Amino acid sequence: MITSAYIHIPFCEKICHYCDFTKFFYQEKMADEYLAALANEINFYLSDKKHPMRTIFVGGGTPTALNLAQLEYLLQTIDKHMDVPNVEEYTFEANPGDLNEDKIKLLRMYGVNRISMGVQSFDNQLLEDLGRLHRVKDVEENINHLIKHGLTNISIDLMYGLPNQTIEIFNDSIEKALSFDLPHYSTYSLQIEPKTVFYQRHQKGKLHKPPEEVEASMFELLIEKMKQHGKFQYEVSNFAEPGYESKHNLTYWDNNYYYGFGAGASGYLPGKRHINLRPFPAYVKEANASGQPILHIDEVGKKEQIEEEMFLGLRKRTGVNKNVFKQKYNVTIDQIYQEQIQDLIARSWLEETSDYVRMTEKGQLFGNEVFQRFLLDDQEFNKLFK
Repeated sequence: MITSAYIHIPFCEKICHYCDFTKFFYQEKMADEYLAALANEINFYLSDKKHPMRTIFVGGGTPTALNLAQLEYLLQTIDKHMDVPNVEEYTFEANPGDLNEDKIKLLRMYGVNRISMGVQSFDNQLLEDLGRLHRVKDVEENINHLIKHGLTNISIDLMYGLPNQTIEIFNDSIEKALSFDLPHYSTYSLQIEPKTVFYQRHQKGKLHKPPEEVEASMFELLIEKMKQHGKFQYEVSNFAEPGYESKHNLTYWDNNYYYGFGAGASGYLPGKRHINLRPFPAYVKEANASGQPILHIDEVGKKEQIEEEMFLGLRKRTGVNKNVFKQKYNVTIDQIYQEQIQDLIARSWLEETSDYVRMTEKGQLFGNEVFQRFLLDDQEFNKLFK
């Protein structure tokens, strides 16, 4: 049974300079049309039954950019199709400044129990450079309002490797973030993606990231600071107090199935991954017509499953569980990857116990190179599974 769902709300008051997610400027009429189409898509997959769910994650865009009536319509749609009272983790993404007390009360009333807030930096100049609307004071105000209304399971996002960001500036952001003593922090290095403002500036030579060695130092500083404050790295980019790891994101890293609803959303169902249409008119038209606004479907065979099990599992600090791997694929990790594992252990990029294979802290700095070693040649795979 599939017990996780991602729901995409693509509206923003302003488009950030680095963002390449599916997003549109918020307009009330557009949002009304979108939410009706989204309800039709969810209904196609889940019908009118209260589907058992373990995790729900409503992301964006900015879900809290919706007005109060639209937000309630969305929450009612979710409540109609999913067994919300028994959901373990129900997360909404939010931007500081969007989240007034009326919206917080509404989220609480409909069972939301976790907030993921896109802070990115505690430096007002950097926030302006990123194209963010909020400022540092909005973060403190929103966190205080959330705690006042009993929403204490809060995660905030931070970014590093930003133009004009020094190690000192990043250290200051980490210190301010940790001063709130929240249970979860997500951190990301800036990736310059096509079709973004930053990409255009980068192409023209007007935008420069810090050198790789500075970015690596920022990452090492981050790990050390989080550890000092009792926030343990459980995945390459994520830190939490024990028990507050993101259950929804662990669904992805454990290579488990999940629904993906909304424009540009991706879902992983048995044997296939699908990506939804991204343009607004195309998504709305197809969601209303058929309930399946799919752009394309990728078949996921055993070879792809095994590769993804390694890529995703190695992102976790616990690594890939050998026993789970054997149960899933009826073959041991060593039967497939012994040579690769031994080579990466020799480089100090991997370590192995009787139950797990995992990346070392040093290995995390070379993650992409590590992951590439677990791509399987078709001929090798066919020999193993003939």
